[in-house]
Amino acid sequence: MQPIMLTDEEKATYEWQMWVPDFGEKGQEKLKGSSVLISRAGGLGSVVAYELAAAGVGRIVLAHGGNVKHSDLNRQLLMTHDWLGKPRVESAARRLAELNPHIEIVAVPENVSKSNVESLVEQVDLIVDCAPLFEERFAMNSEAVRQGKPLVDCAMYELEAQLISIVPGETPCLSCLYPEQPKAWKRQFPVFGAVSGTVGCLGAMEAIKLLSGVGEPLLGKLFTCDLRDMSFNKIRIQKRPDCEVCGKL
Repeated sequence: MQPIMLTDEEKATYEWQMWVPDFGEKGQEKLKGSSVLISRAGGLGSVVAYELAAAGVGRIVLAHGGNVKHSDLNRQLLMTHDWLGKPRVESAARRLAELNPHIEIVAVPENVSKSNVESLVEQVDLIVDCAPLFEERFAMNSEAVRQGKPLVDCAMYELEAQLISIVPGETPCLSCLYPEQPKAWKRQFPVFGAVSGTVGCLGAMEAIKLLSGVGEPLLGKLFTCDLRDMSFNKIRIQKRPDCEVCGKL
């Protein structure tokens, strides 16, 4: 495998983040050589994708179905008014390419499902789960564990948000936290774009840490926050021996 080298333009572009201790040029080269799947480029995923593109992750796969509608525009920052009625994932890919033309953007015009999750996860080094539906989240969790790939799971509701990083074989998985889908969960829910953006930035930073080795990821810990009163917590979670997904690892 050929070593990943930065061009002079890339060194100039990422200069300020390469000043971060324990990251440097080696960390930037790792990001350039990395690939990430982002499920949904909505309120969470738009911000995750934007930050990872800006940081220089070399290949970003976006999986998101449907067309842009008015209710997307208050929080899905890669969607624009002039793209109403057109595919969301194309709007997202277009905006990311304008931001950083030096990375590869793969636009998949469908949501993650049991039928496509294997092929999507095979393409990347890491997954950032920004899907609102537990069916998608469970599918990505199971496939990430099966393929042994790290997953960052982001979620929010109203003014609350949570985040967890999963490394198969080392940490509990999403099914340890949620053995089954919460009965009260609905597809549509109250949301502020600023809350989605907050957890999206945190999720992007977790992905950067896992890919580059800088910092300390949330391994075995659930991060929660409530922006209504600006409270932040980390809760240690345990792997369930009877977990149907990761219990035998």
